Amino acid sequence: MGRSRDTAEDDLQPEKTKRAETWNEVADHPVRALVLHPDVTSGPNRGEGSLRAPESRLAEAEGLARAIDLEIVHREVMRITKPTPSRLLGSGQAERFADLIKAMEIEVAVVDAALTPVQQRNLERAWHCKVIDRTGLILEIFGARARTHEGRLQVDLAALTYQRSRLVRSWTHLERQRGGAGFMGGPGESQIELDRRIIDDKIVKLKRQLDEVKRTRELHRSARRKVPYPIVALVGYTNAGKSTLLNALSQANVFVEDKLFATLDPTTKRLTLPDKKAVLLTDTVGFIRKLPPTIVTAFRA
Repeated sequence: MGRSRDTAEDDLQPEKTKRAETWNEVADHPVRALVLHPDVTSGPNRGEGSLRAPESRLAEAEGLARAIDLEIVHREVMRITKPTPSRLLGSGQAERFADLIKAMEIEVAVVDAALTPVQQRNLERAWHCKVIDRTGLILEIFGARARTHEGRLQVDLAALTYQRSRLVRSWTHLERQRGGAGFMGGPGESQIELDRRIIDDKIVKLKRQLDEVKRTRELHRSARRKVPYPIVALVGYTNAGKSTLLNALSQANVFVEDKLFATLDPTTKRLTLPDKKAVLLTDTVGFIRKLPPTIVTAFRA
């Protein structure tokens, strides 16, 4: 029996809301996680064009996983000679990690790469656990940390854009939520098309809301331009101490925590310099390697 449009729409709320509740509130135990950083050793994708060592990039991925309170029970640099379109890694490695995941009772595998929907779905089937790629992980963090109305709208837009390209994978997750055995295939094309239209409608509504927020923000900017204060932005890598510096300089009370992306809502404070001149000091969202384009686009809206 087909589902109503209203029921389908409820199931397609941005993933950040559902999974934040599942991992941080509903679970009665720490969620055990595996963190993998793929290190491509040959071909055009060798080293992903980064000057940083694979261990350093693995440590960053582990920090991202800890930012949503996952319990890291195993971390590893995964050497890959030639990425495969179906699962990224070869069958031998896939089987080895399947055994490790089963033995260590791992519930979530974090792969520090941009997985295609097919790769993500196939790894979930092979490993019998949830698989989340770098984009999905950062969206989880942003979804859990955004506090302002504008920030939540931006995260929802990025999450829906990401989810739209992964309807089959999202549906396998929804089928498991309904008690299906194992990893089931997606629904018929007509249902996927319905869900795609629902997501498109939500994206249009979010963009309209963000346009309203943008107009309000422009009014605030216009008001600031009338005040003869220079604007100084604190920029840098995530968790480098920008919010701590803002608090120290301006006696502000911006939220500070030793986690990646603890601050997602920029704050502006007035600061009086030693020469009695005033400036507007602005905290910003931090940089990180390979920030997903969907997030960059949403936060530019």
